[in-house]
Amino acid sequence: MFAGYAFGNIYALDFTSAKRRQILLLLGGGLVLLFIVLRMVNHYGDPVPRKIYPDTTRTILSFLNTTKYPPSLMYLCMTIGPGILVLGLPENVRAAWTNVVSVYGRVPLFYFVFHFYLIHLLCMVFFFATGHTLSQASDPNSPFLFRPANFGYSLPVVYLVWFCVVMVLYRPCKRYSEYKLSHKKWWLSYV
Repeated sequence: MFAGYAFGNIYALDFTSAKRRQILLLLGGGLVLLFIVLRMVNHYGDPVPRKIYPDTTRTILSFLNTTKYPPSLMYLCMTIGPGILVLGLPENVRAAWTNVVSVYGRVPLFYFVFHFYLIHLLCMVFFFATGHTLSQASDPNSPFLFRPANFGYSLPVVYLVWFCVVMVLYRPCKRYSEYKLSHKKWWLSYV
């Protein structure tokens, strides 16, 4: 989010598209390169060093396995770097999908807060729908309510729920984006 505020300057009207693209590609590429170099050196940037296994797949996964909580330097480089590269590549692309994606991009905090509560509400619904009772909502092995150790779904189901949440939030995000455009209140620029 902080990077978003900083990047606002390069998206100002007086900034040329070519200069913005150059900055984004250099910065994103530099972060990806920094990740690769640090991971190859294997002594700095992540508390868990990579391992080399007999099979290539596990070695590649170990190379990419960085610490998310708290985010390590390598994790930040390998996630923010490609994200910045993606910002620099399709800047002048105009297609139907860009109109859809830009709706979410105009109201990121609104989307984040709304999806957070919606997902937690769905978690509660799925919890009770699978036969759990209110007495099982709290698990001493989990800091979260409605998330006992034996509760969960397969990855395809999780992706389906994620896709549905994103689609359900399209209309509220679009309406809020339209509201922001038609009302010029100072606080709307932050939400």
